[in-house]
Amino acid sequence: MTARSRTIEVKTLARVEGEGSLHLTVERGEVTDLRLEIFEPPRFFEAFLRGRDASEVPDLTARICGICPVAYQMSAVHALERAFGVEVDPRVRALRRLYYCGEWIESHALHVHLLAAPDFLGCASVVELAAKDRAAVERGMRLKKAGDAIIRLLGGRSVHPVGACIGGFTRVPRPAELHVLRDTLAPAGDDALATLRWVGGFELPQRHGEIEFVALRHPDEYPMNEGRLTSTGGLNAPQEAFDSHVEERQVPHSTSLHATLDGRGPYCVGPLARLNLNVDRLPPEVATVASSCGVAWPNANTATSIIARAIEIVYAIHEALRLIDTYEPPVRAAAPVTPRASRGSAITEAPRGILYQAYETDAAGRIQNARIVPPTSQNLAQIEAELRVLAPTLLALPRAEATRQCEALIRSYDPCISCATHFLRLEVEER
Repeated sequence: MTARSRTIEVKTLARVEGEGSLHLTVERGEVTDLRLEIFEPPRFFEAFLRGRDASEVPDLTARICGICPVAYQMSAVHALERAFGVEVDPRVRALRRLYYCGEWIESHALHVHLLAAPDFLGCASVVELAAKDRAAVERGMRLKKAGDAIIRLLGGRSVHPVGACIGGFTRVPRPAELHVLRDTLAPAGDDALATLRWVGGFELPQRHGEIEFVALRHPDEYPMNEGRLTSTGGLNAPQEAFDSHVEERQVPHSTSLHATLDGRGPYCVGPLARLNLNVDRLPPEVATVASSCGVAWPNANTATSIIARAIEIVYAIHEALRLIDTYEPPVRAAAPVTPRASRGSAITEAPRGILYQAYETDAAGRIQNARIVPPTSQNLAQIEAELRVLAPTLLALPRAEATRQCEALIRSYDPCISCATHFLRLEVEER
């Protein structure tokens, strides 16, 4: 045993939203304590939804995240439609899928170009990356703008949109509006392919470990709004059974809950999970592109998440163009809604992974209980598990490199805990 101690501090972990710290304790050369500490204050969204009219929920939940408001709206409206027995026009369903394409495009483009890419190119920030490869950063901003255009058309605005409601939308676009949107999206397809070629050339770290991946799976399409809850470990259940398979628990070092699956331990959600479980649901044109980037699917190397996100950008643009080209305006923007005392739950695929919401209502349609399980809280236990595998390899590294590898691993999950970590303090105690 040695009395030497070592502390590494990073006062600001950039390119990840939220606040947290990482603590490692090493005794006799072995890691005996590892905690990804999340100390950001709780936001109490579930509590202040109680007593609200159900019609208010989609707009309120959209405020949970400025990057993924569509996901929060869609999980909410699906859950409440199940509670109230609302049947949605298939043409509205298609518009919702287009709406979700917009969020995947803008969120993935932001993560790939501004948040994650600097890790693979030796840059400390996107500002440094822009000086080195301005064209790549501009390409990312164009893609984000294209995704924002879809959300703005269907949601009224690109940040905290207000267009979605129980039963459909507050208004539906005219065909001429979608033609204008198509003109914006068509060149974005070339940017998406260029992005995939770009990240396909990155030198990725080889991370090894046993990971169970969880995502929706639909019989006919790549999952966004619908599908069964599945995993690489054999789970195959309806969405309503989420509570029967996922257990949340409070840990002392985090204001965010940790989730485990069926008593087996942590699991991973997100684009890598979706691709691992649904690569056969990609259309042929996108599947060909996905197979050309030198990565075999499925795989358990979370560093390949950046490639999975780039593939999903290609897919979301392809799907958005298909939906625009086959668009038929629904007879009415939203189906009628009759509130009742009931319970409904639903899962949709946010850019970062499955997002679960469940609501209980009274006879007047007021919310009695609400439960929201975002993808980041589902990933936190898995992030800790992967850091535990990485930690022994860090002890002999210089402080800066050890910290960089921890940050890069965390960013692979694209955590968001205000919907996860903006401030990282890495402490290593060696005894």
